[in-house]
Amino acid sequence: MTTETTTAPSRYAQQLMTRIRAFDARHPWVWDTAVTASWTTAALVDAAGGWRTTAQDQSVPVWLVVTATLTLSVPLYWRRRHPMTALAVMACGAMAGDASGAFLQSGYLQALPLFHIALNRPPRALLCSLALLAPPLVAGALRFPQESWEQRLVPALWAYALVALLGITVRSRRDERAHEVRLAATAERARIAREMHDIIGHNLSVITGLADGGRYAAARNPERAAQALDAIGTTSRQALAELRRLLGVLHEDAETATRAPQPTLTDLAPLIEGVRKAGLPVEAALPSTAPALSAGAQLTVYRVLQEALTNTLKHAGPDATATVRLSCTSDTLELLVTDTGTPSPTPSQGQGQGITGMRERTARYDGTLESGPLPTGDGWRVRLRLPLEDSPS
Repeated sequence: MTTETTTAPSRYAQQLMTRIRAFDARHPWVWDTAVTASWTTAALVDAAGGWRTTAQDQSVPVWLVVTATLTLSVPLYWRRRHPMTALAVMACGAMAGDASGAFLQSGYLQALPLFHIALNRPPRALLCSLALLAPPLVAGALRFPQESWEQRLVPALWAYALVALLGITVRSRRDERAHEVRLAATAERARIAREMHDIIGHNLSVITGLADGGRYAAARNPERAAQALDAIGTTSRQALAELRRLLGVLHEDAETATRAPQPTLTDLAPLIEGVRKAGLPVEAALPSTAPALSAGAQLTVYRVLQEALTNTLKHAGPDATATVRLSCTSDTLELLVTDTGTPSPTPSQGQGQGITGMRERTARYDGTLESGPLPTGDGWRVRLRLPLEDSPS
């Protein structure tokens, strides 16, 4: 109850900020107009007489003060799209204020476009900004010296430097988040490619085996040919359903996507039966009760078996047979898949995407995978070991 109470306001604040950013991205002029109008109003109020509290020369004409004030505030409307241009125009107003002795407090509004320059422009743009910010300060300090000439110059430059550092910090964090998003997108593309390889590769291999068997049976046993066609239709529909589920994740939010069922250990028997229908004799020994594994680890076992049987269908030859053994000890699950076909160089030379995908899945759950020819040289073996206490690394 305490966790829900503390996280609900934070979640609401994040959602509110996301909506505000989205609205600002669609209608940037609204925020720009509001900021410009508020600071212009404040600057004009100061121009009505408050500027004299900091002025070195209180006899400056009011029209000059108002003109310089508007020059310092109105360009804020373009501070995000054209920050350097806005700062250049504002520097003219600052020069008028400092050189005349008005020392307008609105001169500090130059910090706003400076922030956006540090946020979005190359680092060398900050040197150009310094060339715009320093001359008015130097002119005011030289023409109206106080106890020490740097009293006017140094505090202002420190303030601008802090604003620039703030912009650089925000920019660095934004770039880090963008980099994390790119890495996550790359990992997601790799995951989807791996899943599609497993789904399409396996089901097409099964369909090919069924089609070949149906073609040979058509002349001798039409009933067997019809059964093969039925199996092709079933396999095709299963493949389409898996692809729709996989690609549907791209159009759903994470909460909805996690509800889509994924293959588990209970689906191993139907997987093996589908391979048998495709023409590959498979001897299977599966435990009567499923061991304790997370959903992701169960999907790993399913995909490894699927890939191993697919490779047997594709590479082991027409007379091959396969054996599947799934066993458990007190702390380890072991899946052993062997076949009696002639080993093909295809799986071992390039370690193609299928075997690479099996290794990546296995490593994700702290397991080990061995894939290679049998010691006798007349078959292939895939051995998967996963810890029963799933602790992803």
